[in-house]
Amino acid sequence: MTEKILITGVAGFLGTNLALRLLREGHHVTGIDNFYTGRRDNLSVLEKQSNFKFIAHDVQQEFPDIACDRLYHLACPASPPQYQRDPIATTMINVLGMKHALDLATKYNSTLLQASTSEVYGDPEQHPQTEEYRGAVNPIGIRACYDEGKRVAETLCMDYHRQKGTKIKLMRIFNTYGPYMDPKDGRVVSNLICQALRGEAFTLYGDGQQTRSFCYVDDLIDGMIRLMHSPSDLVTPVNIGNPDEFTVAQLADQIELILQSKIERVYEPLPAVDPKQRKPDISKAKALLNWTPQIKLEQGLRMTIPWFKDQI
Repeated sequence: MTEKILITGVAGFLGTNLALRLLREGHHVTGIDNFYTGRRDNLSVLEKQSNFKFIAHDVQQEFPDIACDRLYHLACPASPPQYQRDPIATTMINVLGMKHALDLATKYNSTLLQASTSEVYGDPEQHPQTEEYRGAVNPIGIRACYDEGKRVAETLCMDYHRQKGTKIKLMRIFNTYGPYMDPKDGRVVSNLICQALRGEAFTLYGDGQQTRSFCYVDDLIDGMIRLMHSPSDLVTPVNIGNPDEFTVAQLADQIELILQSKIERVYEPLPAVDPKQRKPDISKAKALLNWTPQIKLEQGLRMTIPWFKDQI
């Protein structure tokens, strides 16, 4: 069945990939963005589709009156360099953007999916992280604008659901990579691939042994859509990510392998606020959504690197 779908942050990495998938399925997609971190080049890809409409808008302001069946709320700077550039704006985007999205979804009885994050777990003392884990977040640290902003957004979702009956879905996203990433977003995958393609040394922090779990974007989008279409009584947060755990040094090894090039490594001090481990427990996603990631890291990198080559 064709639906009317609204995506906030449509010109971002996840927004572009989600919109392309939904447009291919024949849905009518309206996207909003103000290019705070979204890329105009991504928008040009979407505007080739006749069933896509774009509205320039800042989610900190009340939304235009857009009737929709489903609302994917993705608008927010997502990498540390982006969200630390203006931490006050990041907090306001999280809080005001969430409120305005919820108000629109409530008005039209739309189902709203909030793109939350593994950052709500902070520098976790539990490994892997389950949805019941309440996290170890520093509320006055330099990452708090994002971490606490996303936690407040989840709170608003639950309170709108309990108080107003708003239909919500909460998705906690772990490290994701793939085409349409911003080469300058400062994320580890972007940084290492771009350094390799430019013939520069890899920059690793600490000893490179901090771990992440990298999910290819197609798997992530599949999990997102499955969660959006799950039964209405599923309002618990759900982790979506790849539980295969790699050190940052192993990620660099994989890029070297694919490019068939030995690359020098430069080691910098590990930032004090950088989480040492991050790995999702996806038991709920398996049981409730029948979802597991299908694409291994090497395969995903082989599909991602050519896109970065075109960009730089």
